[in-house]
Amino acid sequence: MNPAGGIWIQGAGEMASAVAVVLVRAGYRVVMAELPRPLAVRRLVCFCEAVYAGHATVEGIHAEMANAAEIVFRDGVVGVAVDPGASALRRLAPRAVVDARLTKRPPVALPHAPAPLIGLGPGFTCGVDADLVIETHRAAGPGTVISVGGAAPDTGVPGVIAGHTTARVLRAPAAGHLRPCCVIGDLVAAGQTVGTVAGMPVISQLDGLLRGLIHEQAELYAGLKVGDVDPRGRATDPRAVTDKGLAIGDGVLRALGRLGVAAG
Repeated sequence: MNPAGGIWIQGAGEMASAVAVVLVRAGYRVVMAELPRPLAVRRLVCFCEAVYAGHATVEGIHAEMANAAEIVFRDGVVGVAVDPGASALRRLAPRAVVDARLTKRPPVALPHAPAPLIGLGPGFTCGVDADLVIETHRAAGPGTVISVGGAAPDTGVPGVIAGHTTARVLRAPAAGHLRPCCVIGDLVAAGQTVGTVAGMPVISQLDGLLRGLIHEQAELYAGLKVGDVDPRGRATDPRAVTDKGLAIGDGVLRALGRLGVAAG
């Protein structure tokens, strides 16, 4: 156990978790901070699932939930805390901070820490609110390390999978909580009800595999993404980190190298 000397990742959703997987494999110690009720959809590849379950495993790497006032860096185990304001950041004194909240707009500043900050995706500007920025847009080369300016702007259109973009995304028809009729990994058909929110159906527009579904305890608003249907069906593995996620993780790894932040 090491009380200090690791990497702080703000956020523990899909891309943040992919970064954590890459960093732990490279020998870094990682702590992640999340919301009290995370909104991740691809929960089988998200360490934020530990907030709900107390633990989570992604690609064979284990994460455990801890109190923000007590969390420490540990070898080989990702620590996850409910700490949206990064209250433990100064106490832990990380060697680098990765802001992986992916708000896609100028970020709400984290508490100052004498450590370099790497920002994921649009909203960050090198030299203003980040030391380096990592590209997250598939068409712009995910994982590219940016040292001047920022990442490509958000298009608002999901990535293309088997010719489909927005049709594969499930959204909440109203505010409330999801009451699922299916589980991640199920095959669903176009027109099938996947769940309900406030008594209103969430309906798949495609035939495919349910790759993601938001947690029942998450607080939803109308229009929020609550699920993801992959039209490739059984050809996709809902437990596998995507190539895009791994590329972004590799980008963070290269950025740490540029900043002189070695593992160990």
